[in-house]
Amino acid sequence: MRFSPLLTDLYELTMLAGYFEEGMHETPAVFDLFFRHNPFKGGYAIFAGLDTALSYLENLTFNDDEIAYLQGLGIFKPGFLEFLRSFRFRGRITAMPEGSAVFGREPLVTVEGTLAEAQFVETALLNIINFQTLVATKSARICHAAGKASVIEFGLRRAHGPNGGLSVARAAYIGGARSTSNVEAGFTFGIPVKGTHAHSWIMSFPDELTAFRKYAEVFPESCLLLVDTYDTLKSGVPNAINVGKELLAKGYELLGIRIDSGDLAYLSRESRRMLDEAGFPDARIVASNEIDEYVIESILAEGGRVDIYGVGTKLATCSGTEGVCALGGVYKLVRIGDRPKLKVTSDIAKSTLPDRKRVLRVIDPDGSFHMDIIALADEEVRPGDTVYNPASPLQHTVIPDDAVIEELRLVVMENGKRTRPTPTLDALADHCTEQLQQLPQGCLRHINPHIYKVSISRRLNDLRNRLIEEVEQGYLV
Repeated sequence: MRFSPLLTDLYELTMLAGYFEEGMHETPAVFDLFFRHNPFKGGYAIFAGLDTALSYLENLTFNDDEIAYLQGLGIFKPGFLEFLRSFRFRGRITAMPEGSAVFGREPLVTVEGTLAEAQFVETALLNIINFQTLVATKSARICHAAGKASVIEFGLRRAHGPNGGLSVARAAYIGGARSTSNVEAGFTFGIPVKGTHAHSWIMSFPDELTAFRKYAEVFPESCLLLVDTYDTLKSGVPNAINVGKELLAKGYELLGIRIDSGDLAYLSRESRRMLDEAGFPDARIVASNEIDEYVIESILAEGGRVDIYGVGTKLATCSGTEGVCALGGVYKLVRIGDRPKLKVTSDIAKSTLPDRKRVLRVIDPDGSFHMDIIALADEEVRPGDTVYNPASPLQHTVIPDDAVIEELRLVVMENGKRTRPTPTLDALADHCTEQLQQLPQGCLRHINPHIYKVSISRRLNDLRNRLIEEVEQGYLV
């Protein structure tokens, strides 16, 4: 899949032109993509978007029309525009597997290549990974709240444009919503598609019962009826039961009902009672209408009987308790040539972590995640070692002696080509499920979650402190 190279901020091109004019464009460079704070004030994030990002990198080229457009801007010299004609990404990508539980400060993706290659791809990688990671995290939160109930992604009509709709469906699947209403997502990614009918179908016929009957005639094997157009309990559910009995007489079964308004806890309880008493214990109840993890928790707390949640707006727009959320991922230079680099601020918590790095996960004997450690690429880390709080270096802890330490990241692209087969979406979603099962349970809370510990190694801590000291003494690093 080709993304236009013009999917970028102008400053990526002006910096690229500047590096070219200064003869710096072939200098080796390393950048990290990471975020500082978990989204939704939660206890974790779910990494997603890597496959899309790799497709962008593999197919990164400028065509004649794009070069002509840049020429027309009147700010780039002919030599630079000619350089762009042969521009490709030929670097290395090291990344977390998609579906992994990840946390603030951890480099999700490390990009190594020439300064031209590694700098230019910043905007597109952030665009792809920030959004899909945010959606996958929201989906995981919603699916965890739903428990044994299923979740369908219903967000296309509220998503941020057509490409946004596709990204939502893909990332939501990784997070646990294993079906979608988006037919193009079904075609593109092989995601199962689900759907029934709208209120307009009911209103297009003389009465609700006629509308239900006509729908059952067209789709007798997958008849799921929207029951809240007029009155859910006095009209919708009784009419659905009548049509269900007619289907039984013809050798079919009523698949279920959907409720799209009102008190979903109460209406689902009463609908379940009515369906059971009428002899339809297997009919499913689908709930939709502005649902998120908090609404689901409320429905369950009040004894709701929902089998399937159709989640649209709050998932596709990643709405949180304080409105729409953004991941806030950033892309920072950590090495140029043979020199490690860091960004220094007055707040050490916001300073970056220099140089090439490993990300390790400490796992307790029972298989649960204990903490993560960021270390230098060539640094050995063992049980019993002391590690440090990156936001407060005076705080430190010791890796338990009985812990297992696992490498979290893999080289997924070398010389601009993928190094391993693309996992299926099912495999990525299964990985996400396994990761969530291994997290400390407190991390899964939506209110006041447990803060999972991410530490830095001794050598990385020492390197950062030395570079900060050099900057404070007036050196350029």
